[in-house]
Amino acid sequence: MTRILALLLVCLMGTAGAQTPPPKDSRRSGFEDMGAATQAMQKDDALNPGMLWVQDGEALWKQPAGASGKACVSCHAAAQSSMRGVAARYPAFDAGLGRPLTLGQRINQCRQQHQQAAPLRPESQELLGLEAYVALQSRGLPLAPPDDARLEPFRQRGQQLFMQRIGQLNLSCAQCHDGLPGKRLAGSLIPEAHPTGYPVYRLEWQAMGSLQRRLRGCMSGVRAEPFSYGAQELLELELYLKTRAKGMVMEAPGVRP
Repeated sequence: MTRILALLLVCLMGTAGAQTPPPKDSRRSGFEDMGAATQAMQKDDALNPGMLWVQDGEALWKQPAGASGKACVSCHAAAQSSMRGVAARYPAFDAGLGRPLTLGQRINQCRQQHQQAAPLRPESQELLGLEAYVALQSRGLPLAPPDDARLEPFRQRGQQLFMQRIGQLNLSCAQCHDGLPGKRLAGSLIPEAHPTGYPVYRLEWQAMGSLQRRLRGCMSGVRAEPFSYGAQELLELELYLKTRAKGMVMEAPGVRP
C-alpha cells in the first residue's frame, strides 16, 4: 500500500510540473484559403509572377540614383543581411516627422534625403519592385510591428476605421473579415484579411499591388470614396492590420486570386 501511494505521489508531481502547450494560433492566412494551383504558384519562385517585380527591385537596389550618385547598396550593402526582418517591422515611427511611415514611404524618404533623387510614384513598378525585394528578405519571419508607445494613437485610429461602417452598403471591414471569414460574398471567399504577403500579385489585377491598393479596392467595393494613396487613414489601417496579424509568418511576395 505504501509503494502504491508513493507511485501515485510521483505521478501527481510529474503532472503538476508538466507545461501546458501554448494554444494553437487559429488565425488563417489568405494562402490557406486558396486553391492548390494558386498555392503552388506562390510557393515556387519560378512560377510566382511577383518575382518579376523582385528582380526589378534587386536591379534598382544596385543602381545609382539622384545627384548623390549612390545606390541603395552603397549604404546598406547586401539586402540579404541588412534588410533581414526590416519589412516585418513596418509601418514604423519616424521621430523627425512625428508619425509612422510605411515601407514604401521610408524608401522614398531615403531616395530624397540620401540619394537626392525624386520620390517614386505610389504603385509604380519601381517602388513596388523595391518594396517586394526588401520584403522578400523577411519571408518566413513573423510579422513584428514595433512595441512603440508613440504608435499607439495611430493604431487606435486604425482600429476605429476597421470597425467603422462606410459607403452606400454601410459595411465595416470588421463585419466581413472578423464576422464572416470563410463565407462568400458575390461568389468570392471572405478571408480574415491578414497582410502577410504584401506586396502581392493578384490574378484579378494581373499585376503586383500594395496593401493600400487592396484597401482602396475594398472601399470601392462597399461604394465608399477611397482614401488617396499615402493618406493618413490608410497608414493607420495598415498599422492596425499589421498589429492584428502580429506573429504570423510573412509570405512576400504573395499571390492571391
